[in-house]
Amino acid sequence: MPQPPPPIPPSGRRRNAPDATAPDGSEIRFLVDAAYGASRASAVEVTLPAGQVSRPVRHRTVEEVWYILEGAGQVWRCPPDAAPESVPPMDVAPGDALTIPTGWPFQFAAAPDAPLRFLCVTMPPWPGEDEAQPANPGGLGPATV
Repeated sequence: MPQPPPPIPPSGRRRNAPDATAPDGSEIRFLVDAAYGASRASAVEVTLPAGQVSRPVRHRTVEEVWYILEGAGQVWRCPPDAAPESVPPMDVAPGDALTIPTGWPFQFAAAPDAPLRFLCVTMPPWPGEDEAQPANPGGLGPATV
């Protein structure tokens, strides 16, 4: 007798209000994680209010891929063995994509006229609160969140 097919995982849906505040100070809206059948990655929407600068952090075990959805701003990413002041930030706008490698300190800022909003896919799935560790001052100056 044939086995029944496995259950189809539910789909995620963006909420209007943030689900959490990230260690870097940005707003997080959960989209897809283990509760939705994901076993090798997770996805969230990240929003940083207009004119704000995130706290510099680094990830212990995960890599992230970002896709900019709305707004504009800057992202600073620094190889672990580089002098932070030697790494310039990059400008980002809708349609841009980038990677945050495991262990690299990073910081991001929203332009003054609109929030910076992006899709963030984490591989492996986000493991929990102690994943993001504070980093030394970043290339975008003092945090404002």
